[in-house]
Amino acid sequence: MTKLAIVQTAPVFLDKVSTIDLAVTKIEEAAREGAELVVFTEAFIPGYPAWVWRLRPGGDWDLSEALHQRLLDNAVNLDSNDLDPLYQAAKKHGVTVVCGIEERDHRLSRATLYNSVIVIGADGKLLNHHRKLMPTNPERMVWGFGDASGMNVVETPAGRIGTLLCWENFMPLARYTLYAQGVEIYVAPTYDSGDNWIGSLQHIAREGCCWVVGCGNLMQGHDIPDDLPGRDQLYPDQDEWINPGDSVVIAPGGEIVAGPMRQQPGILYHDIDPAKVGIARRAFDVAGHYSRPDIFQLHVNTQPQSSVHFDGQEQK
Repeated sequence: MTKLAIVQTAPVFLDKVSTIDLAVTKIEEAAREGAELVVFTEAFIPGYPAWVWRLRPGGDWDLSEALHQRLLDNAVNLDSNDLDPLYQAAKKHGVTVVCGIEERDHRLSRATLYNSVIVIGADGKLLNHHRKLMPTNPERMVWGFGDASGMNVVETPAGRIGTLLCWENFMPLARYTLYAQGVEIYVAPTYDSGDNWIGSLQHIAREGCCWVVGCGNLMQGHDIPDDLPGRDQLYPDQDEWINPGDSVVIAPGGEIVAGPMRQQPGILYHDIDPAKVGIARRAFDVAGHYSRPDIFQLHVNTQPQSSVHFDGQEQK
């Protein structure tokens, strides 16, 4: 059995250092309760750019630039020591951590942001780093496109973990890529919420015969800092639920076994048994005995994609 902890709390919005400190505190809290796997939501560090759903794309250029500058300044550089406190907390408490981040690329132009998710092992080492393949609708004004180099299922003491972000989970071939690697704990950090979203996660649990962990964003009007550009225009109501959370745990086969936790900060705990995945696939194994490879085959390009290659020179 693996004790799972889904952290549903607002970040210290657009404050990278303070949100990382908050994440460390939540890891410590979950570890005290015996958690072995701790999950944070999409873009938790330093917060999801929710304003993209309220600003007309291409409109109010000055405000868009001011908000984007704040996001750039607080995005995570994975080539730096930004996340060292998170790595150290995972190692100290012997827990596996899944966390969504705003990532700023520091290998090419150093100005592109990605919606990324990382898996940190119980030894404090980075096990996987995945960039969202397709930013959704106005998200494309903020994030670049990811590739499949991070679409991996990794072995951890908690079980075999794979993760896709938000509406990536609507992409059948992306899901199949994880199923084919034997995912046991399918983690879906998301900004989405509501019964339709939860129904989609239930379908994934039925289709993949795996545990599905939905970790939702939680944010209320009072979580937006007073000095955020355009705050009064975009978020005038302090009590408005910008996002209600709806974190949930779904067993192989589709039964909701914990949550959804709606409009409530806290940590959702549940004991999951990865061994139940194997028996769930006895009747239906979509990437195994039910796959018909003589008819259908999937090719996944897992090579990192780059717009430039420097021959004979190591880029720094």
